[in-house]
Amino acid sequence: MTQYTLFETEIGWAGLAWNDNGLIGVHLPERDPDNNRRSFERRFPGIAEAPAPESLAATIQGIQALMRGEKADLTGAPLDIARVPDFNARVYEIARAIPPGETLTYGEIAVRLGDKLLARDVGAALGQNPWPIVVPCHRVTAANGKLGGFSARGGVNTKVKLLAIEGAKVLEPAPPKARLAPAPQPSLFD
Repeated sequence: MTQYTLFETEIGWAGLAWNDNGLIGVHLPERDPDNNRRSFERRFPGIAEAPAPESLAATIQGIQALMRGEKADLTGAPLDIARVPDFNARVYEIARAIPPGETLTYGEIAVRLGDKLLARDVGAALGQNPWPIVVPCHRVTAANGKLGGFSARGGVNTKVKLLAIEGAKVLEPAPPKARLAPAPQPSLFD
């Protein structure tokens, strides 16, 4: 049986979805809890809302702490890793081992996988991460100190904020050229 729960954080309502094997999805905070509710119901047809089991209490507390601006260790969160492709699972295992306050590049993960040419594939796998923050894709950066992408609300601004909370040293993104400037996007924390 698949179930989900929503819980309040300092910056909005987050959510966890799970089955008997562990977490199957994590939603970052939204101001409107119904956004996460609809998303879980769309991704996992037949899912039911329920109180979180005790086995997820530490994960919820860790996410709440991170959203308060405190460091949190989420490595104990149980994942149903069998739900993702093998390559992605290997990428997530490496990303999950990156300690708070540290980063690896897409290329460094590719080398750990055995082929430096897999860097784009690593980025694609992280873009499909069903467990943002729990699998800390925000700790993976591009080469030469560049931040790379981040698909959560707020994009790179959110990534910078999460890395700052964890004490990582990162370069600020370069300002875009005026004619190519995208519309401002608030970070997850705005």
